[in-house]
Amino acid sequence: MSEVSSAAAETIEVGGHTVALTNLDRVLFPATGFTKRDLVAYALAVAPVLVPHLRGRPLSLGRFPDGVDGRGFLQNTCRGSPPWLRTLELRLATGTLRRYCLIDDAASLAWVANLSTIELHPYPVDAAAPDRPVQLVLDLDPGPGAGLRECAAVALRLADELRDRGLDPAVKTSGATGLHLAAAVAEGTTFADTRALARGLAERLASQRPAAVTADARPAQRAGRVLVDWQQNAARRSTIAPYSLRAADRPGVSAPLLWDEVAALAAGAPPSSVDLDPLQVLERAGRHGDLYAAALRGAARR
Repeated sequence: MSEVSSAAAETIEVGGHTVALTNLDRVLFPATGFTKRDLVAYALAVAPVLVPHLRGRPLSLGRFPDGVDGRGFLQNTCRGSPPWLRTLELRLATGTLRRYCLIDDAASLAWVANLSTIELHPYPVDAAAPDRPVQLVLDLDPGPGAGLRECAAVALRLADELRDRGLDPAVKTSGATGLHLAAAVAEGTTFADTRALARGLAERLASQRPAAVTADARPAQRAGRVLVDWQQNAARRSTIAPYSLRAADRPGVSAPLLWDEVAALAAGAPPSSVDLDPLQVLERAGRHGDLYAAALRGAARR
């Protein structure tokens, strides 16, 4: 990972911007000793593949100022941002206007990392068209008695369905127990379009494999099944970003995968084979580039 120089350093220069850093030696993950310095270093190192998935998208910040063993909270309002960091006002269903951070570059990413932002949750919209989706999202969440192997089998089926409809899905771990699929959609696509397609795919697969899949999020319907959560396809619903860390005992990552790895999981490869830490994710990005690029629209893939 990139170096954040010395314990005494209070500012860094990133892309022509000065970013103030504080309390760099604060431990965020006590089980491993991972510090805020490590978080900032990871943010700078992963920025080339992460920033395209955040650029122009309103962002909820999963902040843990006292580390993962302390109280964390989700911050939506962009407070105290430097003048060079872009923001976007969105009107909520209540009519309230809320100002969100936009992470357009590595400096902005370093700034939110300094807030002890472990998790990054972008909305599926772009600032230029905040009521239209940039992608279709499917969240595969295993219920009790199901696991990553079952999620992988469902992901393979859904990927084939999406390809049959002219979409190019990407896949990643949730960083917890499940998998996420996303596919870029054409400009002009509406949330009614993505929601209808996602729901239709989920309900079709649930009807074909009722013992293994459900499209119903009620707890009573989830035992032994994989929930295909189609409800993420809404303008004000956020999903963990690819390459984002997750707040757990150790710094896991919502890690993009190769489809061959998903097939291997479905065939019985251990979940540990895709339980990746920040250094492993950076090594993979250096070797493969952005494995989640299919979730980006057009020029943003390059």
